[in-house]
Amino acid sequence: MNDLIKSIRTRSIIEKYGFRFNKSLGQNFLIDDLVLKTIIEAAEITKDDSVLEIGPGIGTLTLELSGNAGKVMAIEVDKNLIPILSDVLKDAGNVKLYEGDALKVNIKEAAGDFLNFPITICANLPYYITTPLITKFFKESIDVKNIVVMVQKEVAERMAAQPGGKDYGALSLLVQYYSKPRIVAKVPPHCFMPRPKVDSVVIKLEINKRPPVEVEDLELFFSIIRDSFNQRRKTLSNSLKSLKLSKEELNTAFEKSGIDPIRRGETLSIEEFARVSNEVYNLRK
Repeated sequence: MNDLIKSIRTRSIIEKYGFRFNKSLGQNFLIDDLVLKTIIEAAEITKDDSVLEIGPGIGTLTLELSGNAGKVMAIEVDKNLIPILSDVLKDAGNVKLYEGDALKVNIKEAAGDFLNFPITICANLPYYITTPLITKFFKESIDVKNIVVMVQKEVAERMAAQPGGKDYGALSLLVQYYSKPRIVAKVPPHCFMPRPKVDSVVIKLEINKRPPVEVEDLELFFSIIRDSFNQRRKTLSNSLKSLKLSKEELNTAFEKSGIDPIRRGETLSIEEFARVSNEVYNLRK
């Protein structure tokens, strides 16, 4: 099925149900077969796998997933799409449709005994909830194997950024603590209906079996990272005053971790942030 045919099919489904796109939900439906295939291949899905899809739209990716995976659960927040999805997916016996807000849903409770964990997460994510959703997937111990998602190009570049670049920041370090990010493909606006005003990217986050660094206090570690990037032009010694350590204690932490306090957060690797965090933790004991 070429893109024109898929576009016509998508439009006919939308017209059949009188569906109206909801801009506040960031709805852009994927209509490109090649991109669908790219997502499936990047996720390395087999019949032994369970897949969670966020924001299935009218079920285009859901159908592809159902043909490759053992089980698929799709979470959709827009109640107006539920009857469309129920119709499109009526012959897909291995798909569970769940109406709800993925940011608020307890995924394990919603899945029940339907999904087999660890799961793979695939989605054409609404761009406005990309960061909070990714954070949820990492921090709620959902037991995820891989995440393959469509996101805004600039967000993908931030996820995969290395120290020293303008894209490197707190999101980079969050993603790279929990996973190995790899940009799989760039996706232009004409691959969607309606066309978004930005370029998109398929990115794969292969979940780390073990974190790349050992930290004594994970909350403190990420707090130091956030503070270091709140005002990027500030030096570390100024950014980390929020730790409420004396100047002498803070200098001791920098000295023991081998970090020059006049450096800026954007120059530190994840290993260096871990060293600073652990030294601060030791001072607080």
